[in-house]
Amino acid sequence: MAGEFVTGPGLIQFRDLVLGPDPLRWRGLEGWQELPSSDDASAPRSGQHGTLPGPLLAQARTVTLDVLMRVAGDPGAVVDRIERATALVDDETPLVVWLDSRGPRMVFGRVVRCRIPVDRAYRIGTVVGIPIQWSCSDPRRYGLAEQSAVTGLPQAEGGLTFPLTFPLDWGTPAVSGTLTAVNSGYAPTSPIVEFVGPVDTPAMVRLSDGTRLEYDLVLGAGETLTVDTRSQSVRLAGADRLYTATSRSVPEEWFRLEPGATDLAFRAAPGSTDPAASMTVRWRSAYW
Repeated sequence: MAGEFVTGPGLIQFRDLVLGPDPLRWRGLEGWQELPSSDDASAPRSGQHGTLPGPLLAQARTVTLDVLMRVAGDPGAVVDRIERATALVDDETPLVVWLDSRGPRMVFGRVVRCRIPVDRAYRIGTVVGIPIQWSCSDPRRYGLAEQSAVTGLPQAEGGLTFPLTFPLDWGTPAVSGTLTAVNSGYAPTSPIVEFVGPVDTPAMVRLSDGTRLEYDLVLGAGETLTVDTRSQSVRLAGADRLYTATSRSVPEEWFRLEPGATDLAFRAAPGSTDPAASMTVRWRSAYW
């Protein structure tokens, strides 16, 4: 679990490396509490002063940590821990930082720089100024807790059965087929959606404006279609199904949960009403 050893303010964890208590303390953190660089798509006005405001698209976030190592005696074992945790890998890993009363937040990054100075103090276990630097392709910081909500397809209420018997049986309760996702942060976040069959042409619709993700396929009972809007992937049993997006579906990367509450609906082709079908939405609150 990401951040399992981050139990209070002042602690930082990357993989199994925990920074804060001895023997590894940190002295400075750059690139964490600042806006990432951005690309400005504004265009000059024709015949007027100024520009036409365009979207601001955040670039990758770079985080740099300044570490101090203090070991009583030979530093080899501690240095080995640092080198193992900062080895070059292609995949991004959670970097969890807890600074203050707001609790821990994390980014997904990979180490691109680590330098352990070797001088006369190294042999006695004191090393000052160990820079560790991460490159984070997604510049947003996230809450640790992944939230989720689930709903089935819309179902009408069963109603009373005649002739009446007592006590009254009102039948199966109605299902609206909607859910609410709350992003408690102040940056848009990219959800993961799981459609579970049996369902024909599963779709997720944002009720505020009708924006949808919709796929032209039939899911059998228990089959799961997973849509990751961050990585723009659509997979069924590990196979790519991105090509099944309908003409009414927006590109996956465009479907984001803005700060606050977003009402979403699970919809399908007419006649597809099996109560066993479901839609699960998973997300983390996001912060710049």
